[in-house]
Amino acid sequence: MSTTEPILLIIEDEIPIRRFLRTSLHGNGYRLQEAATAQEGLRQAAVCHPDCIILDLGLPDRDGIEVVHELRTWSQTPIIVLTARGQEHDKIQLLDAGADDYLTKPFSVGELLARIRVALRHKSIANATSEPIFELGPLRIDQVRHQVFLDGNEVRLTPLEYKLLVVLVRHAGRVVTQRQLLRDVWGLEDADSVHYVRVYMQHLRHKLEANPARPVYFTTEPGVGYRLRIDHYS
Repeated sequence: MSTTEPILLIIEDEIPIRRFLRTSLHGNGYRLQEAATAQEGLRQAAVCHPDCIILDLGLPDRDGIEVVHELRTWSQTPIIVLTARGQEHDKIQLLDAGADDYLTKPFSVGELLARIRVALRHKSIANATSEPIFELGPLRIDQVRHQVFLDGNEVRLTPLEYKLLVVLVRHAGRVVTQRQLLRDVWGLEDADSVHYVRVYMQHLRHKLEANPARPVYFTTEPGVGYRLRIDHYS
């Protein structure tokens, strides 16, 4: 097996699910490390330097959100959380803690593989988002000149529209919560102000999407936030 294959760390205490993940992911060309507890998972993360972490939320020794918080104090490795908690506030809490994505159980192998590909691509372009030029398909953003181009044509954005776009670019591929967008773009924490985010997301879609009603770039995670999708150009 080639050592260039990405390493995935699975932190999951349920043996049947771990066996299912092992079979599915190993068969798709990933190298795997496994842990059944939060303590062992944190140790493995420090030792094996995985390319992506798949973390179960309900671990026997610590809550998964605590594990995300701790990982984010020293690691920027993408984290995909597996959870049986389907409530919006749980998803928001996960993302605000630093998780890159989540899957609600039960989930399909195809969906998991797609999320892993996006997480790995997000890792590979993370440095590029701080570079002067960011490109995604026909979308090109010159962060020095504050110019945006679509199919080679300049698109005029207002300062707030541009700031919102840059925040989404900085987290390309990840879900960005409404609260984080309010804080980073408007400097607000008030949940009653989320209509600002909705209005300006519509502005971006009308200016940058071929069909704003069926967005390709800017997708909504209902009740949670928004995502600048990168999987179309993986």
